[in-house]
Amino acid sequence: MKPIRLPEPPSSPTVSGGLPDIFEGSVYGVIRRAVVIGNGFPASENQSLGLVRALGLSDKQTFYRVTRPIGGVNEWLHWLPVSIHNKLYYIIITLYRYSQFIFAGRSKRILSIRAENGGSTGLSSILEADVRNIVNMARDDFEKDGPLLVVASGRDTISTASAIKRLASEKVFVIQIQHPRSHLDRFDMVITPHHDYYPLTPQAQEQVPRFLRRWITPRDPPDNHVVLTLGSLHQIDSTSLRNAAITWHDEFASIPKPLLVVNIGGPTGHCRYGLDLAKQLVASLHNVLVGCGSVRISFSKRTPKKISSFIIKDLGNHPKVFIWDGQGPNPHMGDLAWADSFIISADSVSMLSEACSTGKPVYVIGGERCKWKFTEFHKSLRDRGLVRPFTGLEDMSESWSYPPLNDTADAAHKVHEELAKRGWKIRP
Repeated sequence: MKPIRLPEPPSSPTVSGGLPDIFEGSVYGVIRRAVVIGNGFPASENQSLGLVRALGLSDKQTFYRVTRPIGGVNEWLHWLPVSIHNKLYYIIITLYRYSQFIFAGRSKRILSIRAENGGSTGLSSILEADVRNIVNMARDDFEKDGPLLVVASGRDTISTASAIKRLASEKVFVIQIQHPRSHLDRFDMVITPHHDYYPLTPQAQEQVPRFLRRWITPRDPPDNHVVLTLGSLHQIDSTSLRNAAITWHDEFASIPKPLLVVNIGGPTGHCRYGLDLAKQLVASLHNVLVGCGSVRISFSKRTPKKISSFIIKDLGNHPKVFIWDGQGPNPHMGDLAWADSFIISADSVSMLSEACSTGKPVYVIGGERCKWKFTEFHKSLRDRGLVRPFTGLEDMSESWSYPPLNDTADAAHKVHEELAKRGWKIRP
């Protein structure tokens, strides 16, 4: 089998002969810094961080986060735009405190209503996203540091990123990752998976009643400032895998080969499953264990307790199986670097995208339970030869390969091209 060439992080364009920027063009057209706007969800924030890393600006980024109140009644308000949710929460908490004062603690039920800026997730060290502060930074530092690159991902970041673009359009380049659904001209670039445009396909139109079609987004095909990817962006490339292989050497080097890594997410609106899938996975794993040297299993924060408990009960004492208990350093990077093959649950676009960037065999379980745009995503992966369904009949000692998925590097290249049209460039 031919060796697999893993994707390298793209390098920024350099000036011919190493001349200072002033000899090639305006010093105000060189981007040396980035702002990342997150929403508190690792899978979403990882996309922005991955793109900034691929552009060579990881060491010169400032991280901001748009946050919502959490707990209690707030769990029912997540469908609201974040600005409205925050205002409504302020009203609710004010009324709650007033009722406590009047009734002296008779409403203890509502005590779970709270607003946290990250707390256990470390948000105390992350700046709260403030449009005015970011705009002032772009304006005040423009002559010294040039334009500001702004990268945001997720629904809750849309209003913040678009406001920055509107108020400082000549001094920023704003990239929105994940489809904002409407008014794409609010951003300089939109990076989104191809399957986000599934609603425009004939098969999708057939699934939606005619009177509802005008409300399904997106309504228009991608224009020239939309960059389409197959999966999600991330921080995995040959450099990060090599570093992870070194970092995790002591723990993984002695593990019997071949090593099968199993990553399990959780059911979503488009990929519904329950304990039945866990039983299918366990039965299939028992079938392939004979061809494995070892198996490592990890769960995500979305994995329902009943699913993880069932798998742990059945496989937790098997001599070939190691199940990460969530304690200590997360071995995810070590798993990616040292695994010989993967089994990934169909619900996670991010886990599948990362695994497919290694060029190693990736098997999907639960793909037949997915619908809507996830069907398009899985079909695209299969058509490219990146994944195969996990049946339990595989011989894990056999291997196969494919050109690694390279979405992040490809997207970074598109950013360089778009900046060049403006006469700008990135210089870390």
